[in-house]
Amino acid sequence: MRVSEAVYHKTILIEHSGNPLIEALPEKPDDNELYDYLCYYPAHDNSERLLSAYERVEYLARLKDLRQPLPVHMECFRAIDTAIRHSYSSKNPASPTGEHFRYFGGKDVMTPEPVTGLFVPKGTGLTVIGESGVGKSCMLEKILEFFDDTILHKRYKNQAMPVTQVVWIKVDCPSDASIRGLCLAILRELDRKLECGETRPASTIDTLLDQIESRIRFCYLGFMVIDEMQYLNVAKSGGSDHMVGFIHNLVNKLGIPILFCANPPFDDFLRKSFRTARRAEASGYFTVEMLEKNECWDFFVSELWRLQWTDVITPLTSELSDRLFHLSVGNLDLAVRIYSETQRLLIGSGDERITLCALDSGAASAIRATRKLVEVRQDELRFLKALSENKKKRISTEFDETVRSTAVVEKSFVVIPGDLSRCPHPEFQKRVIELRDCSNLYGIMSDPGLIVRASEGHNPLLDLTEAGILCVDPLAAFM
Repeated sequence: MRVSEAVYHKTILIEHSGNPLIEALPEKPDDNELYDYLCYYPAHDNSERLLSAYERVEYLARLKDLRQPLPVHMECFRAIDTAIRHSYSSKNPASPTGEHFRYFGGKDVMTPEPVTGLFVPKGTGLTVIGESGVGKSCMLEKILEFFDDTILHKRYKNQAMPVTQVVWIKVDCPSDASIRGLCLAILRELDRKLECGETRPASTIDTLLDQIESRIRFCYLGFMVIDEMQYLNVAKSGGSDHMVGFIHNLVNKLGIPILFCANPPFDDFLRKSFRTARRAEASGYFTVEMLEKNECWDFFVSELWRLQWTDVITPLTSELSDRLFHLSVGNLDLAVRIYSETQRLLIGSGDERITLCALDSGAASAIRATRKLVEVRQDELRFLKALSENKKKRISTEFDETVRSTAVVEKSFVVIPGDLSRCPHPEFQKRVIELRDCSNLYGIMSDPGLIVRASEGHNPLLDLTEAGILCVDPLAAFM
């Protein structure tokens, strides 16, 4: 946990200027800086190959630290960063509105309305869906680590401002999807971030909710992640509805951006309610999937393959890459485990070359509990590959039939598929547009009956050529 004293930065949006909660956040990184932050490539030195076998096995632990950013990681970071700043834009502690929110919440008829107006919540929802092992939790943890957990404000613009700002918290949804369980998890996490000791929770749900809301307002909580949201699917009757209602209250009443992180069954739950689904994806819906066999996989496996602690260097080949993809079905966690276990089995064996059979042995040792699920996924990939190949073959066959059916004997007539709504030659574009938009084509034809007469003649092509309509030898005509 990182607790720091506030250091204020210039904001990008002018409307965020003068808001210490936003100015205390780290400056937005550009794409290159963000990539450098999200990635991590463990250290590796060829001299380590000279170490003893048991020492080299110890280095394999570095493989688990490899982080290769994907496009979805950068998109998710931008969405979270924007959501935090947007929510803070209406909670400026340097304004009467922000102070009123901190002590009284939203609309409170028992207190006078501040001169700058009542608090308007700007919370929103985000969702991250992904299978277990694809790295969604690691992704979120790395993104959240960019922001300090707690920021201590003492003075702002030469004025005292004793504010403790909790930027984010991350909690797990209780396995029974109970509101009380979630409230206790939130309360414990806030106590930890504030370093104030354990708070005694209220005895009833209503008073506990008031306790949570008061604590969230007082520390200006900026963002909340609720992990393991798939537990809502197994909640007791009515439990999931109460949980969603509680979460909506945090968004609507306190303006807290909330990110749901869950395994795929959670998206089925979202589809049951338009209101819930709309709120959950308001600021972003991100699917973290297993990699496909494309350039992302190639880049990942090339970085992974660099981390070898065998006594010989085995170059990466397309066959080895394909076999590792097949064994891991594109799951990054499984790929790292298989590669690590393969090296563990080889180190000290006398022949430490990484081969196809060695990868098979590594997979057999590393994947046991999930073997059935992996085999199902492998069957799916084989089916999709066969389906894609059949589709390509069918399209190719249909295209060949089209060409044959439109071919003219002893003529170079070629069918070129394309966008016929656009003129392929820019020099004709203006005239083509005029003809397309003309309301009286018959009136601008110099000889409307020419085509009909030519079709009834003995040599239509010759008639059209003599009329200057058909050019049979463009090279001779334009040279």
